[in-house]
Amino acid sequence: MALLSVLTPFLAVVLCLVIGFMLVRSRETETTSPTSSGETAGAPKADSRPWVDQDLQDDTEDKGNEDEDDDLVDNEEEDHPQVPYSASGYPEETMLERSKDFYTLMNQRRTVRFISPELVPREVINNAILTAGTAPSGAHTEPWTFVVVSDPETKHQIRQIVEKEEEVNYLQRMGVKWVEDLTKFRTNWIKEYLDVAPYLILVFKQIHGILPNGKKLTHYYNEISVSISCGILLAALQNVGLVTVTSTPLNCGPQLRLLLKRPANEKLLMLLPVGYPACDATVPQLKRKPLYDIMVHI
Repeated sequence: MALLSVLTPFLAVVLCLVIGFMLVRSRETETTSPTSSGETAGAPKADSRPWVDQDLQDDTEDKGNEDEDDDLVDNEEEDHPQVPYSASGYPEETMLERSKDFYTLMNQRRTVRFISPELVPREVINNAILTAGTAPSGAHTEPWTFVVVSDPETKHQIRQIVEKEEEVNYLQRMGVKWVEDLTKFRTNWIKEYLDVAPYLILVFKQIHGILPNGKKLTHYYNEISVSISCGILLAALQNVGLVTVTSTPLNCGPQLRLLLKRPANEKLLMLLPVGYPACDATVPQLKRKPLYDIMVHI
């Protein structure tokens, strides 16, 4: 007992030291732990390239992704010379009239799932895609590929892939809430328009370019750039009286990329069936938000 009474203060000091050490280690772990789910400690690479998105990656990523930053190179082209810019100016009255006319045209745009098989002049599609290609892009890398499919057999293969995956999406992956939200639009996994529409436009984002020497060319903000070009494409199609439905088939990207023989640096972003509206086409009766709900003027 005498020995125990002598050792008690010493044991208390040791216990305090152990507890203090554990607290310090715990704080160090917190400061180096991931700030959000899915991130791992010591992974600054993703932060150093914020234009790289993670939500649409498929199972066919390029090999050697761990060293992707080491392989990426910047565009080494010569500086682009600055040239004078001139644009057509309009009187205020004309500007107001043109802005109203364009809004009226675009306000008629609807998502249409009933598409006529009537042929559309190929040059019209070409011009619409050229217009989409005028979109701005990070460092002018133009990271988009538009695959136009008119071959009936290929269209049918695309439909088979999409419907197979979409059935699983509706029954398992999407969840009850998502499916319920789509019920009012009367959509399901049957996509007849993929066979019927004269053209399917599959829009791929290039997550990086490939130089002749095999090096990867950095494509900054590739998904944002391609998304902007898709918006311009929708406006170009509306301008010539064509309709489409913006389709983003979940889990179909890798299969469609392989079917269309696209390289591994291209990832499917959007699938657009394009044509004239069917004579008996219908659309949901919807209202768009008024200006005061979508704009804040400071």
